[in-house]
Amino acid sequence: MKQGEIWFVEFDGQGHEYQKRCPAVIIESDKQLKITSVITVLPFTSQQKKHKDDIFVAKSDSNKLFFDSVIKVYQIQTFDEVRFKNKIGELESEIMEKIRQYLQVHFGL
Repeated sequence: MKQGEIWFVEFDGQGHEYQKRCPAVIIESDKQLKITSVITVLPFTSQQKKHKDDIFVAKSDSNKLFFDSVIKVYQIQTFDEVRFKNKIGELESEIMEKIRQYLQVHFGL
């Protein structure tokens, strides 16, 4: 596993959290991934309704998403690697840069 990969992840949330298997992009650094068994992700949705900061992603040969999708940037979650079922594809570098920029604002870095 590495940063920027898209995986099907088993979410098991409550309330407004995701509660099903859905694609998510790994946002944790490759360095951190080597020293921990939990992985931080952002989920995708195929619903085109988006909040101001959510990031649109068009399906492509690289990301292998089934539909044009939206990354739900407010739904940052960390899971044990047992919840990761199978790799789908890899996110384009320009989208990863948008995620990095958003995370700086989100965490005030």
